[in-house]
Amino acid sequence: MRRAAQALRQRFAGIRFSPCYRNQAFGFEGPDFINAVAGLDSELGPGELIAELEAIEALCGRGRADPKWAPRAMDLDLLLYGDLIRSTERYRVPRPDLLRRIYMLQPLAALAPQLIHPESGLSIAVHCEVLQRTQPALIPMALDMNSD
Repeated sequence: MRRAAQALRQRFAGIRFSPCYRNQAFGFEGPDFINAVAGLDSELGPGELIAELEAIEALCGRGRADPKWAPRAMDLDLLLYGDLIRSTERYRVPRPDLLRRIYMLQPLAALAPQLIHPESGLSIAVHCEVLQRTQPALIPMALDMNSD
């Protein structure tokens, strides 16, 4: 996590990170995941940004051929891209499962609760509150991603 955060800070000035959260592996049996969300400004388009994220994943030991539903060294996903709504073969923004996965939504709500989801028109904080009625809230970890 720290290696990825450092690489992201080097590439994107002014990047901000949510608290880190530990949660059970999702979709398979395996070690717990550690999740966080980063907010950044970039001149890159969504496809170019995803390519940058994939390069950082590789730096952290993730291979592009690694199985989807298995433990992995690093997984960097594009959740939102401003108010853009777009679907291509390579990506969809907003990420379609964002509003159904507490491990993505709670860190995003911690970082930017007032952010408006471009499809629903509701704040991320509202979506998180709704989801926490059916999924347990995650517990923050003492892992600071905002400094080296």
